[in-house]
Amino acid sequence: MIRIGLVDDHAIVRSGLRNFFADFVDLRVVGDAANGREAIDLVRQVEMDVLLMDLSMPGQSGLDVLAMIRAKAPQVGILILSGYPEAHYAVSLIRQGASGYLNKECEPAQIVDAIRTVALGKRYITPAVAEMLADNLNRREDVALHEGLSKREFQIFLKLAQGVSPTEIGHALSLSVKTVSTYRTRLMEKMNLSSNSDLTYYALKNKLID
Repeated sequence: MIRIGLVDDHAIVRSGLRNFFADFVDLRVVGDAANGREAIDLVRQVEMDVLLMDLSMPGQSGLDVLAMIRAKAPQVGILILSGYPEAHYAVSLIRQGASGYLNKECEPAQIVDAIRTVALGKRYITPAVAEMLADNLNRREDVALHEGLSKREFQIFLKLAQGVSPTEIGHALSLSVKTVSTYRTRLMEKMNLSSNSDLTYYALKNKLID
């Protein structure tokens, strides 16, 4: 029996997935959460094999939660099911510890295949993501500027691009405002940008935020 946790801020999505998985004898949903904080609590309180998680959520994003769960529960497979196309986030998230990445437009059967693969301790890599990983290895000079950021820098970059203040970022990530400012300076230098509006424009242009 594969024990699954569901994380999505839309109740109808969680309900639909729960009903869908009920048709498979080897899958069982053991809990669900509507946001990042609830996801972390769920992993702490309930034993599970795979966490199926959306990326875009209120408060702590899936990106933030990924880092925390990887640190606190490395044995849990984390499968990202996102509305963002694979090209936008998949490679970065897999490098940061995600066990797999699927777009919500995928076939339902693919989600089941991915869960079964991740439950075995393996990564689920679609052909498209495998090609992107290979391309990044072969052409590092062509990589997008944000791909050069560290995991923490990328987290802070996305929040700044969305208009979140350094104080709010510090609270969400348990960092001091000074530390957030240091990260901001560092990522600005790496990306050759000079203002938060530049960050927002870059993120929108590259479809990293809506």
